[in-house]
Amino acid sequence: MAFGISYAGAESDYDEADVVIYGIPYDHTACFKAGAREAPTAIRRASYNFEEIHFEHGIHQPVLNVCDYGNCDDFVLPEDMFEEVDFCVGPAVRDGKFTVAIGGEHSVNIPIVRSFEENSVAVISIDAHLDSRDEYLGTPNSHACVMRRAAEHVGIENTFVIGCRAIGEEELDRDDVIPFISSYEVMDKGIDWAVGKALESVKSEKIYLTIDIDGIDPAFAPGTGTPEPFGLMPMDVKKVINAVGGRMIGFDVVEVCPPADPSGITSILAARYINEAIAVHAKSLRNRDLRRGIPPPSRRTPQPWILLWPRLWIPRIS
Repeated sequence: MAFGISYAGAESDYDEADVVIYGIPYDHTACFKAGAREAPTAIRRASYNFEEIHFEHGIHQPVLNVCDYGNCDDFVLPEDMFEEVDFCVGPAVRDGKFTVAIGGEHSVNIPIVRSFEENSVAVISIDAHLDSRDEYLGTPNSHACVMRRAAEHVGIENTFVIGCRAIGEEELDRDDVIPFISSYEVMDKGIDWAVGKALESVKSEKIYLTIDIDGIDPAFAPGTGTPEPFGLMPMDVKKVINAVGGRMIGFDVVEVCPPADPSGITSILAARYINEAIAVHAKSLRNRDLRRGIPPPSRRTPQPWILLWPRLWIPRIS
């Protein structure tokens, strides 16, 4: 379990957990505003803002066993961070757990993707940037190189970016451009069309979904290190999570920068996306059990909650 504040509802031990949450407080390749290292704590705190179930998924939705494993240690060099993430998150991936990572900058995604076998998953990213440079500011492991590193591990045919609108010339002037749909195309044709194209494009059935919070328009998510106007709507991203559905085998949300958003709305949005991913995974497990004719395994009993001012949810004490 995490030291300090844990993610709301994450009350299980690792062995019994269906979902394992990790914080990765790293932002040392940030190239505009630093501060994403503060996001794991801010997002965990924001998670107490919500009801335990989301009514649009049904009032009798399954509730999974969730473990908050705490934070990985912080390092300066990205290569050292990679080793730490592989040590912490890698075993959960290999144990078949559904992992949720809370960044930190987007480079934390690189070692997570490398924890999966080569060419075994597809990586779909929601991002304002294509993040496909060979290197940036002297390192190939910058947060501006995430999708290039992913393509090296899973194949370019298993990468796709939705919502990008800030792309360097060198990222397009090459033969192996990472497949993408811009936010402008999403505005014209709709998010359902966009996610359909992404799912058709990737070859692997299994999908790792990574959400860079700057993919959302900064009017809704101002707390990020590299804000870019003309982004996706928050509901668009919720629809992507639901459309990926049972194909999703892991999830992260990155680039939340709490110092850039005193209101905290960006952390609240990030926490809600984590809840959405967990709810979608719970439904996929239930549907899998029903298709196999297997009674669903016993899940943790939802805890009763009471609301105390100011907007803090805590368990009712009997």
